[in-house]
Amino acid sequence: MGISEQQKYLDYLKKCEKRFTARELEEYKMFVKRQKDDEDFDSVSMRRLKELYDKYYEKKDISKLDDLFKKK
Repeated sequence: MGISEQQKYLDYLKKCEKRFTARELEEYKMFVKRQKDDEDFDSVSMRRLKELYDKYYEKKDISKLDDLFKKK
């Protein structure tokens, strides 16, 4: 996994920053600092970042959009 995936995860997690626990917030800030230094994350850090992303990622429910396009 490269820098582009790291950036994608960090960009999404920025929106969720308010919901983090103290430990998660500390880890997130460390990830951001390492990203600014242009470091590739090691496997442990990348796994933890992916776990945070999976925990806070909310899949969009697109079934609600079907109602907008139905004829009445």
